[in-house]
Amino acid sequence: MNHTHLIKIFVLPAGFRWIDITDPDPNRLEELTQEFKLDSFQVKDSLLPGHLPKIETGGEYLFLILRAFTGQPGLRSNDVRALTNKMAFFMNGQCLITIHRTSFDFLENIPLQHSHPFLLMMAIVRRVLHTYEAPLGELEALLDKAEEQLFLRRLNTLSLEELYYQKSRSRVLRKLLQITQSVLQEIPSERRFATALQDARDRALSLVVGFDGILDDLNSLLNTYLSLNTQHTNEVIKLLTVFSAFFLPLTFIAGIYGMNFDVMPELRWPWGYYFALGLMALVALVVYVWFRRRRIL
Repeated sequence: MNHTHLIKIFVLPAGFRWIDITDPDPNRLEELTQEFKLDSFQVKDSLLPGHLPKIETGGEYLFLILRAFTGQPGLRSNDVRALTNKMAFFMNGQCLITIHRTSFDFLENIPLQHSHPFLLMMAIVRRVLHTYEAPLGELEALLDKAEEQLFLRRLNTLSLEELYYQKSRSRVLRKLLQITQSVLQEIPSERRFATALQDARDRALSLVVGFDGILDDLNSLLNTYLSLNTQHTNEVIKLLTVFSAFFLPLTFIAGIYGMNFDVMPELRWPWGYYFALGLMALVALVVYVWFRRRRIL
């Protein structure tokens, strides 16, 4: 369920606040910017719908932008904004502020027992990364089905357009995850938070490897599909060539004896018709033997 201009404020047992803002009202956001002394340029970045993942560490807050997968199953699109939605993080030792235009189901029921804003942020980051598990599983299932159709020679049921969209979507999501992985590598942390950060980095790496495998398999599948189509076309051309090789000399013989000249030695010969048929049969036999010796047939 989508909510607009929704602000949730949680006071955690550890003494810090988590302020979660959904589809922020510009006036209210300006008040929060002044109240919490947020960087106005970073706030503007947090509202841009197509902004890619990034990190800035120079100010009072650790500023982070990530994108969560929100695309519908089977969506035929390679647009980042259609496949994902952005979430911005402002984090320091006293509070965590999250800003996003759309509501995320994974923000519900997050445990509020974390001892530091950094640990809460990492818990949300892990949930953001988890949203990519569903499209990865969907792509793996579609790839398995496509391989079955391909290798069982059910080419008429295999959609080249569908393979293109899956490859395009995989490439976009892999690129997003690679950028996210780079962002996570740049996050500074204290030694006591190293395990939580490393867990997020490991998840990002696992997803990148998964989408790399999907892309490799899709490229192989497309190459195999094109090779089989080429092979099928060659078989059709070969069949037409064989038919032409048989009927071309027969048509030549029939053309000669179909000419309307008055003086033709075989025209009134009683065995002329059978001679022509026999000659045609002999030529067809010679062509057939030649093809067999060349292992064309």
